[in-house]
This record gives sequence, structure tokens and C-alpha cells, in this order.
Amino acid sequence: MKASIQQLQVVNSFAQLPSAFYTRVPPQPLTQPRLLHANPDVAQLLGLSKAALTQDDFLQVMSGAQPLPGGDTLAAVYSGHQFGVWAGQLGDGRAHLLGEIVGPAGHWELQLKGSGRTPYSRMGDGRAVLRSSVREYLASEAMVGLGIPTTRALALVVSDDPVYRETVETAAIVARVSPSFVRFGSFEHWSSSPDNLRALLDYVIDHFYPECRIIEDGAPATPNSAALRFVRSVTIKTAQLLANWQTVGFCHGVMNTDNMSILGLTIDYGPYGFMDGFQANHVCNHSDHQGRYAWNAQPSVAHWNLYRLASSLLGLDIDAEALKAELAHFEPAFLQTYQGNLCKKMGLLHWQPDDASLVDDWWALLHGQRADFTLSFRELANAPQHAQAFIDSFNDQAAASAWLDRYMLRLQQEGRPEPERIAQMNSANPLYILRNHLAEAAIQAAAKGDSGEIDTLLKLLRHPYVEQPGYEAYSARAPEWACQLEVSCSS
Repeated sequence: MKASIQQLQVVNSFAQLPSAFYTRVPPQPLTQPRLLHANPDVAQLLGLSKAALTQDDFLQVMSGAQPLPGGDTLAAVYSGHQFGVWAGQLGDGRAHLLGEIVGPAGHWELQLKGSGRTPYSRMGDGRAVLRSSVREYLASEAMVGLGIPTTRALALVVSDDPVYRETVETAAIVARVSPSFVRFGSFEHWSSSPDNLRALLDYVIDHFYPECRIIEDGAPATPNSAALRFVRSVTIKTAQLLANWQTVGFCHGVMNTDNMSILGLTIDYGPYGFMDGFQANHVCNHSDHQGRYAWNAQPSVAHWNLYRLASSLLGLDIDAEALKAELAHFEPAFLQTYQGNLCKKMGLLHWQPDDASLVDDWWALLHGQRADFTLSFRELANAPQHAQAFIDSFNDQAAASAWLDRYMLRLQQEGRPEPERIAQMNSANPLYILRNHLAEAAIQAAAKGDSGEIDTLLKLLRHPYVEQPGYEAYSARAPEWACQLEVSCSS
């Protein structure tokens, strides 16, 4: 394990693309920065020791005051559709890619978010606030515990620098890592520039989808057939990601094409939310007045975004019908993961055709009662043995009883031993999730320089399926005041 950030092996593959893809620009460091928290799990991926996280040169790099040794700092350009409307050129308006670290667990790009203006900031100040930074830091690690692909968070640096949003807040920087930060919008940006589009496509395939160049029928894949295979791979990864989101009650909040990872990762945590009381049309983003990114709309939005990605490749003279054929993999890939997840969550061995109706009515039951998404699934494991307690937890007890009868009949068809079924369900239904009120408590503590709540949440969220005595408050239903918490695009 490396002792210092100075000793990391750093390469800069994205910086080897043509200069039109980015602008080399240094961060604007925070004033008197303080390291609020560092993540030893992510440090280990990069080859950093715990001791390295306490050294001053680590803070200097994480706060933007010094470049990553061996790195090539830049801000990337991209475009995108925002809330369904073409927004034109966008880019890293408050993020700086420091370099690509070769660690024991692969290659990881290191990026600072909230590190100051770039040529792509438009009218923004290039800063991120403490509130959103704590939320991203926690959410990315919560996703890891849930087994959902995501970017990671290495460090959280804070300052007293003022940032002006709806109110005056303080600034922070999240150091986040990912194999790549290329987005759907990166391809959209070059849709009318074939040379740059081909350069980006070749870069992404060669580094992240080399299997797309595997020999077909005794002959190497042509450039266009490799591109089609790439679209299929991204489509499948995205479909699987969305199925995972849906089955943990996660709402991204801003599924613009510039916020969609080309690797099928959860990226750009902004006004996200894990649902408390279930509503199929739940909107977590206070800025989303039309409900475009509601929970029940997320899969169709992802599919729409994939069409935008595929459309950008038409500039390479790839057949439109062939692209549509690859996009058709979305629904079966989504359903396979969605149904597989629900089988585990509901204690079923195999998905049967009638299970679709059982699940739809389960969603309807939860929706009608505003039942807690996470705890309803968790409590379902013991419902057959404690039927009355389960039924009593719903306002409409007749509806709950009728559904439970059907569910118990379905379980009888498989005849599984109860301990086996319960163990499976408890390993698939988290007890601890990052509820808004828990994140808010961590934010309030962080504002006072206290990272204790972050430590506690990370401890629980890294093992969300395992009950930990003494932390009952963290698995309880959200208090009434939590309904008043709002998250928006303003961060």
C-alpha cells in the first residue's frame, strides 16, 4: 500500500484525446480548507494507505490547492438533453478531472466536484455546497452497500467560503472516483463531428468495452458492428441499473442525458431520494415541476435517453434500424433484473407469469397506504408467521389481508423451508437506507465540523442488510417532519 499520494501511479488516457474534448484549467482552491472525512475503502482501491489520508499533501490535492502528482488537470466538454429539451453545450462546470490512478483494483479517474469555475460553468459559480456534498458522499457509498453500480467518494473537504443559493451556504468539494466520467451527453456533443465522434467511440470501446471488437464469424468486427455491439452493451447495463434503482425505491431526480454514465453507473447525485412512504409517481426533485423523473417514469426515461445516445451515432453512417434493434434489448434486460430482484425480495425461487399481477397489486397496496417502501419489504419476510401484525400495519386492513392470502398461497406452491426463505429475503431487503432525514442529520453535524454522523451512516450503509443492535433509530420509519425536507437542482 502506498504511503503517500505522491507515490501513486498516474496515467491520463482521457487527456490523450484531441484537445477539443476538454480545457486544461486549474481548480480554484477553497480558503482554509479542512478535511471533513476521507474514505479508507476507496483509498484502498487507489493504493493509498490510511496514513496517507492524514497527510497535508492529500488535503492540498483534495482541496484543489495542488495538482495530482503526475496528473493532467482538465474539465471535459459535453452536451445533453435536460428535462427532455436539447440544452446544447454543457460540460464540467464545477468539476476538474485530476488524472487517472492505476490502483490495485484497476484504473480510477479522480475528479473534484465543486472546485471552481471552468469554461463550461455558464452563469454558475463553480462551487458545490456542504449540503449536496455530504449527500453525494453518503449516497455513492450507500449504493455500494446495496450492490448497485456507482461512482465512489474518496474525500470531503469543507471551507467557510460562502456560496449563494436560495440562502447563503458554505462551500465543499467532493473528491470522487470512477473508471470514467464519460456520459451519454459526451457522444451527443460530437454527433455532427464524425472524426471526434469516432475518436470518442474508439476510446470508450478500447478502454471499457474491448469485447465489442471480438472476432465475429471468423472475421474481426467492423467499426460499425463494434459500435452496434457497444450500443447493446450500454443498453443492457443501463437497463440493469434502472431495475436495481426501482427495486430499492431510489429516485435519481435529474436523469438528463448529461447525467447518464456510459458505463451504467449511478452518477451525479443531486436531488436524489430513497423513498419513505411509497408513491408510484413520487418525485424527489423539487425543481421537477412536471414530474418527468418520477419513480415510475425512470425506466422509460432511461430508454429515451438511450435513443438519444444511439441517435448521436448516426453521424458515423450506422444504420438506424440496426441501432433500434440494439435498443430493443432494454426491455428484456430490465425485466430479467427487475423480476430477479423481486423474486429475491419476495422469497420466490422462480418468476412465474402470474407473479406480475401479484407484484402490481403489492405496489398498489403500498401506494394506497403510503406504506414505507423499505420496511414493508423487510417486514414481508415475517408476514406469514405474524399475519395479523402485518395486516394491522395497513390502514386498509381488508386489502392487506386479501393480498397476504394470495402471497401465502404463492409461497405454498414452492414449499420452501421457512428459515431458508426468510434468510433470502433479509439478504435482499435492506434494513438501513439513506433516508433524507438521516442525511440531514449528518449535514447539520458536518456544518459544526462533526463527522460522527457520517461515520455512523457509513458503518450501517456498508452492510445495510445486517441488523446492528443499538441503531434502531436508523432503521425506523421517517418522522413526520421529514416530509418537509426538499431537495432541488440548486445545489
